[in-house]
Amino acid sequence: MKRHFLLATLLVAASYTMACTNFIVGKKASADGSVFCTYNADSYGAFMPLYHFPAGKHQPGEMRQIYEWDTNKYLGQIPEAAETWNVIGNTNEWQLTIGETTFGGREEMVDTTGVIDYGSLIWITLQRAKTAREAIMVMTTLVEQYGYCSEGETFSVCDPNEVWILEMMGCGSDRKLSKERTVWVALRVPDDMICAHANQSRIRQFDMKDKQNVLYSKNVVKYARTMGWFNGKDAEFSYADAYCPADFGARRWCEARVWSFFNRFSDDFSAYLPWAEGIDPNAQPMPLWIKPNRLLTLQDVQAAMRDHYEGTPFALDQDLGGGIWEMPYRVSPLSYKVDGETYFNERPTSTQQSAFSFISQMRSWLPRQVGGCFWFGNDDGNMVSYVPIYCANTRQPECFNTPGADDTHFSMDNAFWLCNWVSNMVYPRYSLMFPSLQQVRDSLDAAFAKVQPEIEAEAIARYQNDEQALVEHMTNYSCLKAEQMMDRWHELAFYLIVKYNDMVERPDRDGQFYKNQYGLGATVKRPGMAEKFAREMNRHSGHRMKMPKK
Repeated sequence: MKRHFLLATLLVAASYTMACTNFIVGKKASADGSVFCTYNADSYGAFMPLYHFPAGKHQPGEMRQIYEWDTNKYLGQIPEAAETWNVIGNTNEWQLTIGETTFGGREEMVDTTGVIDYGSLIWITLQRAKTAREAIMVMTTLVEQYGYCSEGETFSVCDPNEVWILEMMGCGSDRKLSKERTVWVALRVPDDMICAHANQSRIRQFDMKDKQNVLYSKNVVKYARTMGWFNGKDAEFSYADAYCPADFGARRWCEARVWSFFNRFSDDFSAYLPWAEGIDPNAQPMPLWIKPNRLLTLQDVQAAMRDHYEGTPFALDQDLGGGIWEMPYRVSPLSYKVDGETYFNERPTSTQQSAFSFISQMRSWLPRQVGGCFWFGNDDGNMVSYVPIYCANTRQPECFNTPGADDTHFSMDNAFWLCNWVSNMVYPRYSLMFPSLQQVRDSLDAAFAKVQPEIEAEAIARYQNDEQALVEHMTNYSCLKAEQMMDRWHELAFYLIVKYNDMVERPDRDGQFYKNQYGLGATVKRPGMAEKFAREMNRHSGHRMKMPKK
């Protein structure tokens, strides 16, 4: 999602939103051989459905209209491909998946004359490419031909066999300065590694002689030299340092999320803590990828997408920002001023502004229609259950594409609005209410994951000679699971308002509320505030609120 240009000071950088997080797991870094690619799509105020583009064949001369993803502004048109693939969410029928995070970079590099923005680039490419390598060629060819009008972007480009990280920027609008329209580099992530990016350029030096695992624009170094941003040897060139050098905000608000992901799966990642803290100018940058200390499961990746820096120096339980009920979220913007001084809030992976969250699971050993499972939630990943959506599905569950629902029209039948209604009840009373949400969330996640092998094996066996029937079966299954999630979330919403009305707790057992002997609701419990918060409040108020002794 849209973020920021590189800014020199914390005060100015704080006026922008640091949004979106991607995690990547190679096939030899996962417990079952899956490739995982994740995405928290974070943008304040954004309403996003589960996108779907059906496969199609197109006539010569047919044009595709391009509208900017962030704003819906019309940008122009390009010729349509002769054949396009079925796309649902950020994956297509070949299991190809593309995610993104925006790092911004140097402001003068934005090409305002470009026709293609980063969002359109993702979905156009998913409709035209089968593999990650092909996708990189499609993406870079399109922007070079028609111009790239977005800020600096990092893309996760993954298929069941290969995972790549691609960084791209425009070359400004003045063709006298550069005949080329983009500058980019793409690296293949080793199969036994995990990788991550979160709104800061992460590719530094790269082996320009490794044609198998490294791809780059022919001007990748030349453009930086022309602009006066680099004057060393080619082998010393760092894409990130030339085009998006990291300031405090880039490290503390962005790279810290990457650090937390790596830290989860490392025996000791403390050597890179100073980099993530953002203060020491001589701190050692993190590697682009690491080998995890264990093989990752779907559940590991789900937990990482719900991270709030728990158990780390960045943990959000160390101050009063979470309020009486210790909410691991912070109000925006990320910085604020008090008495002429600027202060900041932490920015974890899980954040309230997520419009959707996904975990794409790609498996090479299964038929492609079943191998690609796109686990999708239409809100903050911590506050939703991930529903299995299969990559060749030909329609969305209605709750993810509800008629009449949009960013200004609420609908109880729409997953975005229902899930946001529940999460916004829970946020301010987190320690009080979140355990109830967590129980429902985890029970659904566990139930969906438990039946996955059986459902898939049965479908493959039954429809092994009928691809169309297999696709329809998996589409129906996804819609059923989405309906089950919505039914359970409706129950949760009504349960929460009854149980926690007026900041108390109504006693219950298994969702059934107790009554007294006269048929009325049993006496409620008044939980009060957390002891740590009470101590801090008393410290600030001094003796003013202290009751006199008898």
